[in-house]
Amino acid sequence: MPKAQQEVVVAATELIRYVILCFWLGYPAMTVLRTRTQRLWRISLLTLMFAASQSGAAVLPEDRIDLLYHSFDGGGADISGPSVLVRKGFADKLSVTANYYVDMVSSASIDVQATASPYREERTEMSLGVEYLNDKTVVAMSATQSEENDYDARTMGLSLSQSFFGDLTTVSMSASVGQDTVRRNGDDGFEDQVDRKRFGVSLSQIITGDLIIAANAELVTDEGYLNNPYRSVRFADPAAGSGFAWQGEVYPRTRNSDAVSVRGIYYLPWRASFRTEYRFFSDSWDIRAHNLEIRYVHPVDDALTFEFSARRYQQTAASFYQDLFPYRDAQTFMARDKELSAFNSSSLGFGASWELPRFWQAVDRSTINIFYDRMQFRYDNFRDATAGGAAGSEPAYGFDASVLRVFLSVWY
Repeated sequence: MPKAQQEVVVAATELIRYVILCFWLGYPAMTVLRTRTQRLWRISLLTLMFAASQSGAAVLPEDRIDLLYHSFDGGGADISGPSVLVRKGFADKLSVTANYYVDMVSSASIDVQATASPYREERTEMSLGVEYLNDKTVVAMSATQSEENDYDARTMGLSLSQSFFGDLTTVSMSASVGQDTVRRNGDDGFEDQVDRKRFGVSLSQIITGDLIIAANAELVTDEGYLNNPYRSVRFADPAAGSGFAWQGEVYPRTRNSDAVSVRGIYYLPWRASFRTEYRFFSDSWDIRAHNLEIRYVHPVDDALTFEFSARRYQQTAASFYQDLFPYRDAQTFMARDKELSAFNSSSLGFGASWELPRFWQAVDRSTINIFYDRMQFRYDNFRDATAGGAAGSEPAYGFDASVLRVFLSVWY
């Protein structure tokens, strides 16, 4: 067996061990999910090992620095902050990526207005990734850590990507495990854990010189404290002046979800491109979601490119969600998180990228990029409890939001 093929088989074998370890150390009761996932991975690994005998070559990402500022403003929440990403390659075999990301949150959302006081907090996230290239195979590892005053998250991931058939086809697999620590401000005795596992497979195919199609499948398992320790549900209470009272949310401690997506890129004769993606999501909480996005990229000249996008999202409610429960402790699990209700959202976006004149010999090229999205959220069965009126007959809630991203990219 050729050396390159041997290395791919070894990498695939190690990935199998990693996946099996993830499954058998946790969630032994999830037999159905485990069986489905192992079958998916076996098929993908066989495809990868067959592909290792083909000819071709993969490539590592280019050396690059990104400086980003992002902002979200809508629904009473203001989220903003900087991000710095640095990617560097070594000897055409290794690429290292480091990222530092900050979210500064100021929130007086509808949930906060109804049950608590506005708050401010800051979340910092640091991640490190390493990609190793051998002929057509790229093996990548990553580690991410984020911290805020009441929530810490740590994630480690591994992925394997293989291109074959003259680089016309690429198969990728990924697996990650994470552990989060949940706390509650003002309650030193409260602390809980969330364990997360994520597995994905994707296939990208060049159909013609102008058309690329990709399909993705992802399985996720979450176990632990999955609700927000500050959020409450409301229930009918004739003795209360508003007609309702509040109690803490109670969620199941497990959640399994599946998502599949298909996306395509078609290159037009005038160097523009049209892109579209459809994604379907379902989970064990009975949420079903559909997402459709289209994007058009239009270059004006060699330096300036414009981008236009539109997105539509729609989902059903979780099985244990209600806007107003009939009485206290009405059922075992209860949620009033608007993101678990039935709702839809739409967005329109516009952006531009301008390649700057070369200003330094060590810099190959650089671009300044500005993107703006206007988003609209409309909730079918989540009502504005602050609006007044009879409990359960308040107007349905909705809000608009603006998202701004400005970043400088430098290739060197």
